[in-house]
Amino acid sequence: MRIAIGIEYDGTAYNGWQRQRTGIGVQQRLEESIAHVADEAVDITCAGRTDTGVHASGQVGHFDTSADRTDRGWLLGINSNLPDDVNVSWVRRVSDDFHARYSATARSYRYVILNRLVRSALSRNRAWWVHQPLDDKLMHEAAQALVGEHDFSAFRAAGCQASRPFREITRISVTRDGDRVVLEVTANAFLQHMVRNITGTLAAIGRGDEEPGWIHEVLESRDRTRGGIAAPPHGLTLVSVTYPEGFL
Repeated sequence: MRIAIGIEYDGTAYNGWQRQRTGIGVQQRLEESIAHVADEAVDITCAGRTDTGVHASGQVGHFDTSADRTDRGWLLGINSNLPDDVNVSWVRRVSDDFHARYSATARSYRYVILNRLVRSALSRNRAWWVHQPLDDKLMHEAAQALVGEHDFSAFRAAGCQASRPFREITRISVTRDGDRVVLEVTANAFLQHMVRNITGTLAAIGRGDEEPGWIHEVLESRDRTRGGIAAPPHGLTLVSVTYPEGFL
């Protein structure tokens, strides 16, 4: 039996999604909790691995089990064994051809920048504090150069293990809500640190350090050293994963 679950977590205390030899990954916490309910060991696969400190409100995973529980039983049982910073929001039985990662057609991320003179004690783990004024309209204008399928080598981490650097961004926007500048981006898939590197590059444009056209030059260079800094992980959240209608 294959079970799909929706997952949210505050990534502050975790070394990313994946189980670790040293430190704790979100995957380990979930597998331990599910095993209590299933009374057997399980392996869980997610739609997209997140890095240390990155959060999720719409992560999706699946696991196989021989245990027979109701959806409500799975949901309440798993959550009762999880710490407060990890939560399962829904549970559904799915067909065996569903795969949380390979069946997904798109992922959406949100990056939040706190843009004001003073830092925030309450947002310290959920937003990147940038005290210099940012022009969100210039950032949005520049970001549109990334829409479409491109070689995103200039925005991938040096240790990224993806076999191909091509990804397709279908939507990207930068908006302001008071003292928060919010980047939202949807793509078929993402390279390691891709959103954080895009955010850091756009922030340089928003500060006035670079012109909007600079991001196109960075993209075309395929050279990570040509772009801006990597924005810190704690401002990033995986907000949703899209699947064909027949699955979810």
